[in-house]
Amino acid sequence: MWLAGCASARPPAVMVPSLPVTPAPLVLSGTLPVPLSFDPVAALIRDAEAQFAAGQQALQQGHLVAARDAFDRAVDGLLTAPVSVHSDARLETYFERLVDRVSALEAVALRQGDGFTETRSEAAAIDELLADSMLAHPAPATTTAELVAADLARTAHDIPLAVNDRVLSYVELFQGNLRPFLVDGLARGARYLPMIQDVFRAEGVPLDLAYVPLIESAFKSDALSRASAKGMWQFESDTAKEQGLTQNWWVDERSDPEKATQAAAVYLKDLHQMFSGDWYLALASYNSGMGRVDHAIKQSGIADFWQLTATPKYLPRETREYVPMILAAIIIASNPTQYGFDMPTTEPLSYDKVTVPNALDLRLAAEWTGTTIETIRGLNPELRRLATPAGAHDLKIPTGTADAFTAHLAEADPLTWTSFERRTVKANETLAGIARQYKIKTADLAGANQLKTTAKLQKGQQLLIPIAPTAALVSRPAGAAATPPAAVAQNQGAPLTYKVKAGDTLYGIAIKFDTTVGQIKRWNDLQTDAIGIGDRLTLYRQQH
Repeated sequence: MWLAGCASARPPAVMVPSLPVTPAPLVLSGTLPVPLSFDPVAALIRDAEAQFAAGQQALQQGHLVAARDAFDRAVDGLLTAPVSVHSDARLETYFERLVDRVSALEAVALRQGDGFTETRSEAAAIDELLADSMLAHPAPATTTAELVAADLARTAHDIPLAVNDRVLSYVELFQGNLRPFLVDGLARGARYLPMIQDVFRAEGVPLDLAYVPLIESAFKSDALSRASAKGMWQFESDTAKEQGLTQNWWVDERSDPEKATQAAAVYLKDLHQMFSGDWYLALASYNSGMGRVDHAIKQSGIADFWQLTATPKYLPRETREYVPMILAAIIIASNPTQYGFDMPTTEPLSYDKVTVPNALDLRLAAEWTGTTIETIRGLNPELRRLATPAGAHDLKIPTGTADAFTAHLAEADPLTWTSFERRTVKANETLAGIARQYKIKTADLAGANQLKTTAKLQKGQQLLIPIAPTAALVSRPAGAAATPPAAVAQNQGAPLTYKVKAGDTLYGIAIKFDTTVGQIKRWNDLQTDAIGIGDRLTLYRQQH
């Protein structure tokens, strides 16, 4: 398998053999041009180089099919040419360099992951903010209190906003040292606020609370805190499960903006009800947990947030700072120009939604919709891998691209869905052994099947094998080369058996035997590109 996880990888610089330069025809005064002899080898090299460059460009854009086709044309154009690659020194040298560059791309791709490496997360804003909150805050200026008072007198809010030194101190911090953070969060939040407000309006949750993610995550769907809370709303795993958000090897719906927002609305309402309609205690519980806040109230006999947090005795400092920080963010975000912030003009979140029948590489989705892998991942941040889950899944794609996507889907070759393979467990097989055979991580194999890495397998048990989705790059989809190239068919020798060694790929074996990956798969009735050490393949060496 090769070219895995390299949607954004730049291939290493490779020295390319100088191509022969054909001078222009000599023209004498008053005579016709004198044509020079045509160089077929130079022409083959130019054509192959053009195809390879096209493949590189497509690969950098994350367009797998276009990249695969271009690389196939570059290699097959030389293998099927009337001039054998081994009959001309220039052609043989170029062919070897071409294969070296393909191998270099493979090495870069493997360093980037196999397409099933979990997507990376960003640090949650709340960790940094609460760390800053541990520092002493100066008393707010009188002008800040006057500014906020004038603003609240003419700006409507749907939760009570206390104006005290603790809140005003954060208003000043957000205008000063924390200004870059707030500018960035407000810009990102402009995309999600209409959706959040729609959900809160439907659930009867105050719209002011739509700004809670500004503090929790700066509106980043992939934010992950030190406490392993995740997503825009920073749900911890247990709380997310209680709210019906799915978390497995494939997806983490804590990172789904809409589903997490729906869960947050219900959760905030529950906290509000539990604490007798007090939004400050509900917010404190959102940060610290309802059990801790409830215990603090029972221990102190105090049910007022400001009195309860006037001493460090009952709640941790980060929770004591959390509520005034949220209130300050609501004040500024509700009327940013009053506080010197320019609100960006950002298009709200929008997309088309399509149902894919099985696991689909997201880079194919990017190609089918004429966009980038970053766009597809940005619309589907809940996906933990570079593919949709096995089985039917609703995928979000850019607005206006559903028809094009559906057309590609209807024409998709069956091998489009071979990123995952069903495997029946044999007697005495283990997860680690099967993982080694397929050259994947034991943890990935276990995760894809909802098993622990130490699980014992039973004979006849069905496993889902995550085969890297970019393995399809190495060969054409089924049917693309239903008949072997004429040169291969005419010069095919006697069959031989090849035993697969460590590091072998179908592509490397195809190069070694002057054939194609598709041909090897047809000779051996292979449905995927997966091969294991010790496997025996039937091959036909081309005769020259």
